[in-house]
Amino acid sequence: MMLMAVPALAQEKVGEATLVKTRVTGNGAVIDYMAPVHRNERIQTSKTGLGEFLFRDGTKFAVGWNSSVVIDEFVFNDSKTVQKLSLNAARGTFRWISGQSKSSAYQINTPAGTLGVRGTALDIYVGAGGLTAIVLLEGAAQFCGSNGCQDLTRQCDVVVATPSGGVQSPETVNRNIFNVLGTPRALPFLSGDQTLSRKFRRVTRGCGMSSALQKRTEPGGASRPDPRDRQPPDDDDGGNTFNP
Repeated sequence: MMLMAVPALAQEKVGEATLVKTRVTGNGAVIDYMAPVHRNERIQTSKTGLGEFLFRDGTKFAVGWNSSVVIDEFVFNDSKTVQKLSLNAARGTFRWISGQSKSSAYQINTPAGTLGVRGTALDIYVGAGGLTAIVLLEGAAQFCGSNGCQDLTRQCDVVVATPSGGVQSPETVNRNIFNVLGTPRALPFLSGDQTLSRKFRRVTRGCGMSSALQKRTEPGGASRPDPRDRQPPDDDDGGNTFNP
């Protein structure tokens, strides 16, 4: 159970980890609560891993299980905003909540196309073969494949796109999305199969989707904690202040 960041090409600090589930390493050292992340760093998780990150402009980004993403481009503008923040999501599940920068500064690339965000909170899933799903939680977004673009404007809108360029029209997400994507492990933040901290959960009630997986529980129904989890105390949601 591991969340891992491989060595970055440039050691520019762009954010920090605000929650870590299980063991985390980066650049040969352990990444723990409040440890830095850097431009050009690839963050990877195991089949049970979870990490939450706060970027310098206030953008919040969660990386769920079995995921791989690169902080591709980060151009800082001033003390609170960026000119460009670009991520390459290669595999897995993610939650994005925009920070204080202009919407045009944000871009998320997937094998199926490019996501533009506009004051947005959303979930992203990249599955086998690059099949991609985007679920809008707040604001608006546009996803563009090689054959065209689709706008997401309503809460709980979902689009599914393929690397061949097709992007379906948006519709309200429901549990059938697990059949479309071919796995019940897709979109675990919406299904509740992975639990985010409060600052990430405030944007949605799950779009009406119930759990698709059986929870691991102790006798009597209590969740079994992992002693390797590193996160803020229970009365601290991880904070929204970046420490340079």
